[in-house]
Amino acid sequence: MSVVVIGGNDRMAARYKDICKSFSCKAKVFTQMPSDFENKLGTPDLMIVFTGTCSHKMLNSVNRKSAKHAIPVARIHSSSASALKSALEQYCK
Repeated sequence: MSVVVIGGNDRMAARYKDICKSFSCKAKVFTQMPSDFENKLGTPDLMIVFTGTCSHKMLNSVNRKSAKHAIPVARIHSSSASALKSALEQYCK
């Protein structure tokens, strides 16, 4: 399963990838908005958005992509490791 994590803390990016790997998920992590963001998202199986640390521009791109390709989006306010684990437990059964 492929997962894209949007938002969160810069220093936690490697930790987010490790957590996804422990759930047998391949992960991309975007803590900042790169150029050509919408194309870099790809078509993952799940997008996880940390709404507390995500810009409106990034969120709008995620919403467009999810509507176009019917990708589920988990919106989490907290950008903690335990919040990511609980979201992955819910979606990666």
